[in-house]
Amino acid sequence: MAKRKTYSAELKAQAVLELLREEKSLTQVASEYGVHPNQLRRWKQTALEQLPSLFTRDSAAAEQLAEQAALQEQLYAEIGRLTTQVNWLKKKSGVDHLPG
Repeated sequence: MAKRKTYSAELKAQAVLELLREEKSLTQVASEYGVHPNQLRRWKQTALEQLPSLFTRDSAAAEQLAEQAALQEQLYAEIGRLTTQVNWLKKKSGVDHLPG
């Protein structure tokens, strides 16, 4: 089975920008980048559909980042508590002093 070709985000962006400039035809850009014209059409469509979202302030995304930061802080605190408990238990049980 043939392995699918993968393209970097930078290459996709460059190819779409060239298409949007309209200085070259679709087939010229496809040939230049070694990409099938249908694939270029899909990349262009995706870029145009997502372009408006780049200019909106997405409060949901900001809220999600804040929630992730709070969760991360909570998890680090829990790690600290558990590390302290493990060290205390090792000290009390004498595990640190066993040969081995």
